[in-house]
Amino acid sequence: MKTTATFRKMKQDGDPIAMLTAYDAPSARLAERAGVDLLLVGDSLGMVVLGYDSTIPVTVDDMMLHTKAVKRGARDTFVVTDLPFFSYHGDFSETTENVKRLIQEAGADAVKLEGGMEAVETVRRLVQADVPVMGHLGLTPQSVAVLGGYKVQGKASAEAETLINEAKALEKAGTFAIVLECVPKQLGALVAEQLNIPVIGIGGGADTDGQVLVYHDVIGYESDHVPKFVKQYANISSQIEDGLGNYVNDVKARSFPEAGNTFTMKDDQLEKLYDAPFATEGQ
Repeated sequence: MKTTATFRKMKQDGDPIAMLTAYDAPSARLAERAGVDLLLVGDSLGMVVLGYDSTIPVTVDDMMLHTKAVKRGARDTFVVTDLPFFSYHGDFSETTENVKRLIQEAGADAVKLEGGMEAVETVRRLVQADVPVMGHLGLTPQSVAVLGGYKVQGKASAEAETLINEAKALEKAGTFAIVLECVPKQLGALVAEQLNIPVIGIGGGADTDGQVLVYHDVIGYESDHVPKFVKQYANISSQIEDGLGNYVNDVKARSFPEAGNTFTMKDDQLEKLYDAPFATEGQ
């Protein structure tokens, strides 16, 4: 299995890092077979698989459940789990308890948290406790209400400079990698150039050290809105709908199950069954 040292060497060697979200065992198993370098159990599961409008309602218990499933499906792949909304903003003892559960009980290999300067001290203290931490800058979904929506970040030079300084501060605090979301491609390239740790883009251009996308977006699995930065490599929703529709039609027409889908009794056992004195109602 790859490690944080592996990812640093991949950056040094110019070997792009392929990262993908996964929320359950079958998805994780397929992603591992496809050769992804690491998996992210993202709090995006709130919108993608739990039906919420944002990531805000996602709890640590939700992340525990899905991390366990992903680890069962991809035992040989490095798994990063998101710390969900307000699970690392209060007393540090609460943060460490949440991280402890995700790593010791759920099996996460690392955690990811959103934020710039305000997150630096938390990162530093977690790293000092030997916890591998991935940062997340740019568009941070947990802060979308404050940011005013899902908008590209760092388009103005002053904002871009702040983001670069935050990235450097997170690196100094000990993050082993940073996800950079929804920024101009020039800024994505510049951040990757300035840091010694991998910068993994999602809407950050082609010159970051790697890319991460949401599993369901990549394969076209019930993705109502596909962001501009996503490239769909399949569209399985139409195939699923066709398959399910054919199943319903066969059931209605009584053409399923067929002989090959059923079990039978031997004739002598069937005769005994018909001859059995079944109790009548009320006896």
